Amino acid sequence: MKSRSATEQAIGYLARREHSAAELQQKLQQAGHETDKIHAALEKLQQSGLQNDQRFAEAFIRSRTLRGYGELRIRQEMKQKGVADELINSTMQQAETDWFALAIKVRCKRFGEQSPDDFKDRAKQMRFLQYRGFTHEQITESFKLTNEN
Repeated sequence: MKSRSATEQAIGYLARREHSAAELQQKLQQAGHETDKIHAALEKLQQSGLQNDQRFAEAFIRSRTLRGYGELRIRQEMKQKGVADELINSTMQQAETDWFALAIKVRCKRFGEQSPDDFKDRAKQMRFLQYRGFTHEQITESFKLTNEN
């Protein structure tokens, strides 16, 4: 049985979901492809428009915000996937997400609209939102706004 080329294997990965160039490079290295063949395959895919880090970043942000993750966590995950800092910054600015509203929505979905009665419950909710990647300001504001309702 003939093994697939680096380009064919990369297309297979991209058929399932968007990948950053760094992710594809790592997966192809793990599959045992030579470095020069990987670079050639990635260049070919980028020139043909099949792989694009900008498109990957946009899709990733959309996907993660729909799952209730905050700006800090999304930035960190994109960095781990090898997306350049400049691209992360520009794509996050273009996203036009209201992080404060998302923090409120995520908190209310998980814990209900009622604000916590005691410090222990409030701390638990704050840790949850912090884990999800919201800033301290967004977390604090999510409690203030739900108190007013």
